[in-house]
Amino acid sequence: MLQLNFIREQKERVLIGLQKRNFTTPQVIEDLLRMDDERRQTQADLNDLQAENNRISKEIGDLFKEGKRAEADALKNTVAASKETVKSLEEKLKNLESEIDNLLLSVPNIPHESVPHGKTADDNEVYRAWDRSLPDLPADALPHWELATKYNVFDLELGTKLTGSGFPVYRGKGAKLQRSLISFFLDENTAAGYEEILPPHMVNADSARATGQLPDKEGQMYYMERDDLYMIPTAEVPVTNIYRDVILEENQFPIKLTAYTPCFRREAGSYGAHVRGLNRVHQFDKVEIVRFEHPDHSYAALQEMLEHVAGLLDKLELPYRILKLCGGDMGFTSALTYDFEVYSAAQKRWLEVSSVSNFETYQSNRMKLRFRDGKKTTLAHTLNGSALALARIVAALLENNQTPEGIVIPQHLRRYTGFEKID
Repeated sequence: MLQLNFIREQKERVLIGLQKRNFTTPQVIEDLLRMDDERRQTQADLNDLQAENNRISKEIGDLFKEGKRAEADALKNTVAASKETVKSLEEKLKNLESEIDNLLLSVPNIPHESVPHGKTADDNEVYRAWDRSLPDLPADALPHWELATKYNVFDLELGTKLTGSGFPVYRGKGAKLQRSLISFFLDENTAAGYEEILPPHMVNADSARATGQLPDKEGQMYYMERDDLYMIPTAEVPVTNIYRDVILEENQFPIKLTAYTPCFRREAGSYGAHVRGLNRVHQFDKVEIVRFEHPDHSYAALQEMLEHVAGLLDKLELPYRILKLCGGDMGFTSALTYDFEVYSAAQKRWLEVSSVSNFETYQSNRMKLRFRDGKKTTLAHTLNGSALALARIVAALLENNQTPEGIVIPQHLRRYTGFEKID
């Protein structure tokens, strides 16, 4: 979340940033500043009263030593009455701090100055276009959900029987392809200096709140009410929270982590070809990269992450493009986000397979993640990205590589799959 001092000192920048995000209740900023003024005054009144009580208590002790019991008792009554006021001020301060925190949770991150204006995905900016020819399949080419049936790669109907819609079952070479992609991504990430993490697949509310899933995306998360735990929508949540409530040393940067997990998302129901097959599912596999950076280096790190993800797609021989998201399409916690989309040749459409984002201090402020910067502590910057999300990668691989003899496996994957073709 945003820091109150930042809001106070750069109010106009905050309001301009929220306008770029199409934030509909900018009055919240005025409310926050007013409540913070009241909090500061309440704290000052409390400090003054406590200091006065301490002074009087010392005076009472001196009076008792001097044998002036009546005067001491009178002052004791004054302190006793004052303690009720202290109690009232402490309660008021607690309520104000709680209200301020709740309001801060409702304010999204401020976009980086380079974020384009816009309201929807149609307003996103093409940062890097695909400059080569796109796959040109014959007229009888099949979409991936029909290829899955033809080659027994995955089974949506069986997933519906076992669990419900949006939970595919991978079979045979389809299951091996999934496992191969996971291993390929993890190996590429660790070779690039990322430490592999195998985190829990459920998190508590503190973890979900720290990375911004709560309260913004509560409706999209699967909640285990009996245990008060949430199924993770992405490995970002548990991995980033490894450093919650931690003070780092400056020489620990950069911290680079990668993790494979299944991801669980209660997507809003919609219909049509654009959500068929693996285009939108409730459970999917994903490999994530997470970074913790010094604020001076985080945007260079973001660029490095972009090139790393692009390299993965190059090795998979998939056409891709990179979009810079506009203010209205960015995630709640992000300062700058790039989306990677691969071209799905049979569907003739682009499919999002990765988002790479810099959150600056928004998550670290929620997490209380700091580093020692000389004699003071400073909030670190956090970043993450998908490297990569498998469901749509599989969809594009199946469609783009279909031939009359079967589905050809990209060269870099063959040492993982142990086969060159799905037939």
